[in-house]
Amino acid sequence: MRLLIALLLPWLTFFTIGRPFAGILCLLLQITIIGWLPATIWAVYALGQYKTDKKIAKALSTKA
Repeated sequence: MRLLIALLLPWLTFFTIGRPFAGILCLLLQITIIGWLPATIWAVYALGQYKTDKKIAKALSTKA
């Protein structure tokens, strides 16, 4: 679901993963037509990093 949000409303993705400042910057970038594609790529990349961080945190918590 977040991937769909990242493709359609990139700025909203940052708010769902707890990065509101990045969300505001992404919204400013997305306002321009030229900035839509970089904003989408940035949101998808950030979402991937968020998922990776969650997996690492889960792996470390089960180890201890």
